[in-house]
Amino acid sequence: MDVRNQYIVSEFVLMGFTNFWAMQLFFFVYSSVLFLAIILGNSLIVLMVAFDSHLQSPMYFFLAQLSFIDMIDSCMVTPKMLADIFRKHKLISFGGCVSQIFFIHAVGATEMVLLLAMAFDRYIAICKPLHYLTIMNLRVCISIVVTFWTIGISHSFIQLAFVIKLPFCGPNKIDSFYCDLPCFISLACTDTYRLQFLVTATSGFISLGVFFILIISYFVILISVRQHSSGGSTMALSTLSAHIAVVILFFGPCIFDYVWPFPRWPVDKYLALFDSILTPFLNPIIYTLRNKEMKVAMKKVGEQLLVVKRGEHEILYQSCDPTQDTFLL
Repeated sequence: MDVRNQYIVSEFVLMGFTNFWAMQLFFFVYSSVLFLAIILGNSLIVLMVAFDSHLQSPMYFFLAQLSFIDMIDSCMVTPKMLADIFRKHKLISFGGCVSQIFFIHAVGATEMVLLLAMAFDRYIAICKPLHYLTIMNLRVCISIVVTFWTIGISHSFIQLAFVIKLPFCGPNKIDSFYCDLPCFISLACTDTYRLQFLVTATSGFISLGVFFILIISYFVILISVRQHSSGGSTMALSTLSAHIAVVILFFGPCIFDYVWPFPRWPVDKYLALFDSILTPFLNPIIYTLRNKEMKVAMKKVGEQLLVVKRGEHEILYQSCDPTQDTFLL
């Protein structure tokens, strides 16, 4: 039987944030500015890591992966949200809704595993510095990247495998600005208690478990450093503080949304905005402002841009100088 024949609902209505024009304008300006900053900031990090020889280390390799994932995360939801803010009828097709759910969970799970890999990388760098480049060689880094993308995509496929055949026969209003699994399941015309428990187990408890594993791993690193060096704990804390900030920013909304996903609360969609816009915006700031090598690389990029602009001005001046014998055709 064709799966599509089971569905009466072919599209969903996104309720968005609010119907007040002033608040819509605020969310539009706020989201547009942050979205542009996300794309520019994370793209700059990826390019600097790729082309700056001083940033060719596993830590920056994983940082570039995080920036790439943040760009994907923001692009999955934000453009559609910006296009819908001033629309009276915010519609999304059934296929579009399912696609959003798939990519949100794939990228979210991928980022969770990436943060674990980054914590492991910091543990090796701080606690076993002499063996760091031997353990975290290029082959290992590529294997880790393949692993966390495989886990993220597999997690999302497993989630959708249990809900894709749900019957939707009536309600089609989603009280959010995007499609997510709890909202999607709550509209099904059948008993979804087991699926609700599945979402809580696979997304909520896993998020909570990974969060505690990361926090514990950071404490282990700090304790290990303190045992080997009395003055090293301050430097280690400074190094890990950026990672801890990213972990809290990322896992906070995830835990709130998925540990108790049913019933849905009005604050859930604002936390989702925080997770899809603010966290990808803050990640480049956290890493670049607290990292000496990244700041040096950014300074070099800025100096190169100034040299290029200065050269362009000199060429323009010479071409407009009437005392010169050369003319522009």
